[in-house]
Amino acid sequence: MRTRISGATCVLPSGQARVDLLIENGKILGIDPPQTASADEVIRADDLMLIPGVVDDQVHFRDPGLTHKEDLRTATRACAKGGVTSFLEMPNTKPATITQAKLEEKLALASEKCLVNYGFYIGATPHNLDELKRATRTPGIKIFIGSSTGDLLVDNQDALERIFAETTLPICSHCEDEATVRANSLRLGGGTTYEDHSRIRDEAAAVIATRRALDLAIRHRHRFHVLHVSTAAETELLRAPQGLITAEVCPHHLFFNIDDYERLGSLVQMNPSIKTSADNEGLWKALKDGRIQVIATDHAPHTLEEKQQPYPQSPSGLPAVENSLALMLDSVNAGICSLESVVHWMCDAPARVWDLVGKGRIAEGYDADLVLVDLHKKQTVRNENQQTKCGWSPWNGVTLQGWAVRTFVNGQTVFHEGQFDETVRGQEIQFDHARGGYWAEKPSGLETSASHS
Repeated sequence: MRTRISGATCVLPSGQARVDLLIENGKILGIDPPQTASADEVIRADDLMLIPGVVDDQVHFRDPGLTHKEDLRTATRACAKGGVTSFLEMPNTKPATITQAKLEEKLALASEKCLVNYGFYIGATPHNLDELKRATRTPGIKIFIGSSTGDLLVDNQDALERIFAETTLPICSHCEDEATVRANSLRLGGGTTYEDHSRIRDEAAAVIATRRALDLAIRHRHRFHVLHVSTAAETELLRAPQGLITAEVCPHHLFFNIDDYERLGSLVQMNPSIKTSADNEGLWKALKDGRIQVIATDHAPHTLEEKQQPYPQSPSGLPAVENSLALMLDSVNAGICSLESVVHWMCDAPARVWDLVGKGRIAEGYDADLVLVDLHKKQTVRNENQQTKCGWSPWNGVTLQGWAVRTFVNGQTVFHEGQFDETVRGQEIQFDHARGGYWAEKPSGLETSASHS
């Protein structure tokens, strides 16, 4: 089956160009092929932009064990609607993904339920070093250096030293200093308001843990990715990546701050917590100058009933995969950033950080994971229209300009103008860690170059 996408303006690694794309057997066969090239199907895409499928490298899809909040089917419907064609999921499901056997069980489950491509991290504990050393079929190791559930908190220095010294997979971490969080909580009597969440999980907690993790990575010469950077202060630690360090930011840390608690309450309660408007500005600056390379969602749904509990019973986390691209396209329309930068942050950079094979770019031989985008389309986020099982969004009622209108996974249309093809199945993502990650290749697509001194 050959498909030609015709008339769209494509965002290529070299920039924007109005060219046709030829797709065959799930791959991009040709860019701007001759008009005589045969095709079984021609998709006219005049006045639309064609971008690579979004790679979301940090999600919590709750499957198995917490499927009343979300499952792999509902989550990947949300992905397809939002232009996310590949995801990497965190290990804190029930049971946690802390062994190769549990990782392979999750991969098998995903093969049955996922409408988009999938990969799963293996989680570190103080006691599973041997599993981490021999793990395969995974983007890397996730460490919680800060509060988590069960056995996934790794706060002991000796355990951290051994993980960084003796494993070879890339490592990422949730960085909030556990001692600081506990001391703040004790000082505030555990907290009584949603605003207290940002006082307990404050700037110091984030900075101390991030500095600690970067020290480990640099001393042990180990590739390391800082998840969900939330403070401007942390970005100052990211000026010298040494070919090892990458970082990401989430939409909620770009667009929300502590002033939003009055309006949204626990709906913006997150770990790490939202911070100040000055932190919003600092994160945008670091994203634009290249100190932060990736935008990911940290999609972490809970039911509204759970979220509406009084603090501190209310859980942290919010859903975002179906609105993250639209939020960034709206920023393009507002003149805040360029479309090329959005493609870099959400598609190319995460694919390179985690060594994804065939993902993140519109290039010959790459997988045909693609999104047709209408930059002129305006649509209001409504809770009742959300595909996520939890059925709400902190952006409810917000009108955004720029939306995915058609999503292709391995050349197959999985979402088109509000309709889903649930016969489509994503594929297990392949990783080639010998590639060496993000810094093995010169960054492209940024508005300005980072000054890494």
